[in-house]
Amino acid sequence: MKEYTEPRMHTAEHLLNQAMVRLFGRGRAFSSHIERKKSKCDYRFSRDLTPEERAALEAAVNAAVRAALPVREDLMPRELAEKELDLGRLPEGAGGEKLRVIRIGDYDACPCIGPHVASTSEIGAFRIISTGYADGVLRIRFKLDD
Repeated sequence: MKEYTEPRMHTAEHLLNQAMVRLFGRGRAFSSHIERKKSKCDYRFSRDLTPEERAALEAAVNAAVRAALPVREDLMPRELAEKELDLGRLPEGAGGEKLRVIRIGDYDACPCIGPHVASTSEIGAFRIISTGYADGVLRIRFKLDD
């Protein structure tokens, strides 16, 4: 199972995923690589983002960061989670009867095993450093400023 060690960057990934859902009606990233200096997320998409879309996406994530949303962990019955959340990235057989769900204010909820900050205000400024499109995959590369 993937191990996450960067709480700020990993929480920013959650915000980016939810911003993609809200702005483009797409699912969460199907693949990600989270590192301290820069990270990337891959989405099923039909094209690259326009400069205006890229700016709107970055603004949406930064608005959630500035909102100082609380980040908390809940245990949720699997049956309820299957009805309310996207469980697509959960490894088969993961979780058992209860799943660990990370809730970021009323902005995002997602099953997750990784470490997170206590508030989005700890993340710092989110910057998209590049996007690219190939073979049905939109890749978004991002970093955080201190």
